[in-house]
Amino acid sequence: MKIAVVGLGAMGGLIAAKLVQAGHQVQALARGKTLQAVQTHGLQLEQAEGLLRVDLVVSDQAERLGKHDLVIVAVKAQALAGLAGSIASLRADDGVVLTAMNGVPWWFFQGLGGSLNGLKLKTVDPEGLLDRSIPHQAIIGAVLHMSASTPAPAKVLHAMGSRIIVGEPGGGSSQRLEALTHLLRSVGFAAEASMRIQDDIWFKLWGNMTMNPVSAITGATIDKILDDPAVYRLCVDVMQEARLLGESFGCCIDQTPQERQAVTRQLGAFKTSMLQDVEASRPVELDALLTVVHEIARQLAVETPWIDALLGLSRLTMQTRGLYPHT
Repeated sequence: MKIAVVGLGAMGGLIAAKLVQAGHQVQALARGKTLQAVQTHGLQLEQAEGLLRVDLVVSDQAERLGKHDLVIVAVKAQALAGLAGSIASLRADDGVVLTAMNGVPWWFFQGLGGSLNGLKLKTVDPEGLLDRSIPHQAIIGAVLHMSASTPAPAKVLHAMGSRIIVGEPGGGSSQRLEALTHLLRSVGFAAEASMRIQDDIWFKLWGNMTMNPVSAITGATIDKILDDPAVYRLCVDVMQEARLLGESFGCCIDQTPQERQAVTRQLGAFKTSMLQDVEASRPVELDALLTVVHEIARQLAVETPWIDALLGLSRLTMQTRGLYPHT
């Protein structure tokens, strides 16, 4: 199997390094300092077992890398539309595109069923480039329950977790889903196949949509966010709105917000990915985590005052810092 990884950030770098270590043929699309670093000293992964260094073919031009059986997309959502053509170029005619990113993907309602089946999300694919470039039947979705960071270009620090959930957008099992699950398990991930990946995406979003933007606004780690009674209550209110919203299109969550926050608290003084982006003066992926939820609510004519308030505060804060575009 020929594998391409689009984006060698924390998650993409972690997955790529594990695949190369296991002997798989991996190439990567990268740019700027990351591209230069990989070309100079390889991709480095620091984990509990020690420092791993691997070499792989890397380029900033997809055409130079050829066609692949599996294209793993692991970039921030705001960069995705600009890479639509490159992803299409990397995929073989019968190749699979694995979307390994945070938030609600552009294909979320393709095959979900219900009143919003087939809905195209303008928040995450405003010009429809992704929808036109990547066939729905080529996609397998992924939810990553892992924590990693990039203290330097092409250097990944794996903090905790190895769980990857993968699933067909249309639900159910398939031969390619089973093969992909086996592949990920064979290189050291706790991979599992989901019979309805949208449920897993929405559940992870349920926690991320509060902790990420609140931490980006305040600069606080999640323990401090949860220890503040007023901020905690805000997060609970936002999550309750999202829980009810999910129920309206079929993604039901059995936990209460308080139960989910109790799990989050176990992470301790943890910096979210959005807070890490703010501290590094990188653009934030607010749209895929929060703006898209607002868009879905408008489609269903559901009032979400707490979600709207958090979105407005987050958007204005990030615009003021130059990390989110002015509309």
